[in-house]
Amino acid sequence: MSKKRGLSLEEKREKILQIFYDSQDFFLLKELEKSGPKKGVISQSVKDVVQSLVDDDLASKDKIGTSVYFWSLPSCAGNQLRTVHHKLASDLQSSKKRHSELVDQCEALKKGREESDEREEALAELKTIEMKYNELKEEMEKYADNDPAAVQAMKEAIEVAHVAANRWTDNVFTLRQWCSNNFPQAKEQLENMYQEAGITDEFDYLEPLPVISIGAVTDQMLEGDP
Repeated sequence: MSKKRGLSLEEKREKILQIFYDSQDFFLLKELEKSGPKKGVISQSVKDVVQSLVDDDLASKDKIGTSVYFWSLPSCAGNQLRTVHHKLASDLQSSKKRHSELVDQCEALKKGREESDEREEALAELKTIEMKYNELKEEMEKYADNDPAAVQAMKEAIEVAHVAANRWTDNVFTLRQWCSNNFPQAKEQLENMYQEAGITDEFDYLEPLPVISIGAVTDQMLEGDP
């Protein structure tokens, strides 16, 4: 013998609603949990089923004193269905209006775009202009290094780097002098450490270098300048 299939949530909701409709009375949760099994709804699931009915406005609840009562009348379900129907009808009307607007916009956009010799010529001319634009854009990119704004930005970046490098050079000299003043007995060890770190007699502040564009370098090379 096959095992009896349990009720689905929707079936449980219908059973609990039937309890409300048959009695048209108010119930405490514990009363519904006793009545539920008589309709095939186990008491453990009654609370969740009733709450789902309340959430969907198919049942009502209210607290009176310390007790919470639940109830539902056939008119409640009718009102809820009428509300849903009104909303769906309103949404349908809005969708129809939007569809009509889009159809009108589509027809308006078609005007002036009918297939014709003039339109084909205009499209061909537009394509030619776009190709010329792309060619000029690629040509301009070849001379990007000579862009005054790019050169100026390069100058400013070099100046920032130059100031930062000399600031650290100054810090090295300051630290070196501090070590010499505080550890005179370790002069030889300090000198070896300086040599290993690359701080030799040639270590000094940097002089700023002139910034020239690639185009200027090319011109110098063509003219034979070193």
